[in-house]
Amino acid sequence: MSSDLPRAVQQLPATVITPESSVSRLDAVAAEVPVALVFNGISHAVMMCSPQDLEVFALGFALSEGIIDQVADCYGIEVQPLAPCGTDPEAPGISVEMQIASRCFVRLKERRRALTGRTGCGICGIDSMDALDLVPEPLPALADWASQLDLAALQTAFSQLPGLQLLNQQAGAVHAAGWATPDGQLQAALEDVGRHNALDKLLGHMAQQQMLAQPGFVVMTSRASYELVRKCARMGLPVLATISAPTSLAIQVANQAGMRLFGLCRGPRMVRYSAH
Repeated sequence: MSSDLPRAVQQLPATVITPESSVSRLDAVAAEVPVALVFNGISHAVMMCSPQDLEVFALGFALSEGIIDQVADCYGIEVQPLAPCGTDPEAPGISVEMQIASRCFVRLKERRRALTGRTGCGICGIDSMDALDLVPEPLPALADWASQLDLAALQTAFSQLPGLQLLNQQAGAVHAAGWATPDGQLQAALEDVGRHNALDKLLGHMAQQQMLAQPGFVVMTSRASYELVRKCARMGLPVLATISAPTSLAIQVANQAGMRLFGLCRGPRMVRYSAH
């Protein structure tokens, strides 16, 4: 990765205002920069991201969006800074260029006939309802550990998550996606200003480390949108737990996939929304 990329946390002028005084100072602020995802020389999407862990982000995005089928379909990833966006010299863009297998590239070009550009919300850019891709392939029957996952394991995982949120400790405004063993021991956590990006970074990291086949569950510091559930289902991950509540569509997709979906995992309670 180029050393010319912007920092994930930047020091910017701010004023702290209280009833007693106003104090000017430099404040730690999370960076948000445009990242172009380029496959075999063709730009596919531009995402607003935290400028770190971009190799695993691109890999996770490619896997969770079905652009590639396995890590071996990725032949190389290169991250490079672009010219500043607009008139702000402090707002550079970033290009992440991935070389993928020919069959995957042919499939991507076919998809591009129905997509004008994919964004983090999961729906922007499609030109027909048929392109929504809301129905996942059913996962295998839940393993015993997943069907028996309890409050104690979820509490353990979420209690460990803040300690791994290094960006959020500095600047706030940053989501995290973590991976925990069935007993709740957190193995990894990746951060980004976007919840979908944080999950893709986690999935890319897990794919690189050959962790996707291991038993465990995903925890996230966000609400559960349908696309987060859809990404987990596509990667064969049977359990997603989030701090905030899910949407109705997220619950629907989880039930269709045979996933277990937990929300409002805070303190001494959790809510299981899926029927499985």
